[in-house]
Amino acid sequence: MFADLNKRRRRDDCNSSAVYAGDGDCEGCGWRRTAGIAAILSGCRWYTEDSRWRNRAEFCTGRAEIVAFLTRKWARELDYRLIKELWAFDGNRIAVRFAYEWHDDSGNWFRSYGNENWEFDNAGLMQRRFASINDLPIADVDRKFHWPLGRRPDDHPSLSDLGL
Repeated sequence: MFADLNKRRRRDDCNSSAVYAGDGDCEGCGWRRTAGIAAILSGCRWYTEDSRWRNRAEFCTGRAEIVAFLTRKWARELDYRLIKELWAFDGNRIAVRFAYEWHDDSGNWFRSYGNENWEFDNAGLMQRRFASINDLPIADVDRKFHWPLGRRPDDHPSLSDLGL
């Protein structure tokens, strides 16, 4: 089972673990610019019906709460670019580390560093997601992720290559 999950999660640059667990079309690849979040996620099949999330100090249970959380998050964290690296996996669990850069509606830039732990059910749906994230204010000149919005180019350095 896990080999199939790992193939479906090959990307290290999707902007949400929800879509990272899915197949290809994701915010990092541009779908958010062409379709409504609620329309995409309301029929979401990437999570169990009772999936539980913790993101920073926010707790969500179930698809509807996850959609509401992602809608708020993506309204606040603008133009972000993310790099994820697989940290470990065993059985039905995956751990990743990540960094992403984004700005708020006032133009202030941040680099967010974090770790996520994911757990999947037997059908490959995410049943638990725990994220610990720290935000570092950065100046525009200190940004490291400069590719155009969309998927991170294959030749862009990884987190390890960047020393992050």
